[in-house]
Amino acid sequence: MFCIFLGFQALIQYQSRQCAVQARTSLQGRNIYDGCCQLDIQFSNLDELQVNYNNDRSRDFTNPNLPSEQKGRSSQQPAYGDVVGYPPQMPNAAAIAAAFGGGLPPGISGTNDRCTVLASNLNPDSIDEDKLFNLFSLYGNIVRIKLLRNKPDHALVQMGDGFQAELAVHFLKGAMLFGKRLEVNFSKHPNITQGADTHEYMNSNLNRFNRNAAKNYRYCCSPTKMIHLSTLPQDITEEEIGNLVEEHGTIVNTKLFEMNGKKQALVLFETEEEATEALVCKHATSLAGSIVRISFSQLQSIRENQ
Repeated sequence: MFCIFLGFQALIQYQSRQCAVQARTSLQGRNIYDGCCQLDIQFSNLDELQVNYNNDRSRDFTNPNLPSEQKGRSSQQPAYGDVVGYPPQMPNAAAIAAAFGGGLPPGISGTNDRCTVLASNLNPDSIDEDKLFNLFSLYGNIVRIKLLRNKPDHALVQMGDGFQAELAVHFLKGAMLFGKRLEVNFSKHPNITQGADTHEYMNSNLNRFNRNAAKNYRYCCSPTKMIHLSTLPQDITEEEIGNLVEEHGTIVNTKLFEMNGKKQALVLFETEEEATEALVCKHATSLAGSIVRISFSQLQSIRENQ
């Protein structure tokens, strides 16, 4: 069995593991439509699907005699036991909960359906759309961002879905950035209208959740003092890592290491604000032909044997 991560998620059970592996190999990364709706397919932790109804939300192809709905219930409303729709307001929460080991993080309900958040108390002299993208993309894919010209310390950020918006609100509220304490709340606007003053990111290959979405969800956290750098040049040095981010704060420690044949690095700053500034300014920058990827690390310190 595997789970397909789209704007909405689906669970598909094959007759054998071999068939599931073959399907994932053939379809991973493909687009449903030309240039959009890229498939991200991961294997599910579930062993068996229980399907109670054959309708537009669930179907058992081995049992065509299942009813289309529970008696007295409209087929438009998800029934308890339907494959999709737990909780009903957040169709992908069950699959994401599995990525977190069976339960959502403390403080996350998984029931939010508002995709757009309002970030306020920004530093208008230091912030721009790309820096906001670098920060908010830690919690989900970004559709578009709009800085409010009549309120230069406010911005709207449209996330890929309501769950990702809830993660951003939960983990970023109160974070320090460029000398300001961020306020992050759900917006009354369901989405951001396209226009000359909006920046589009929906098709950006810099969106972090286009691939390995389940893995990225597991690493969601509030800003920390430690940043993790990956996709580094193979001949990078620890000194060059320091030179890349030292302008953003006091570096306590750095460590360059190799994992699965790829160079990665940890940088510990004196404060969370310094680490956050380094992330928003240096994520997705080019270094010797490589696009550097930066995220927060939940490690408390750097040990020599890490």
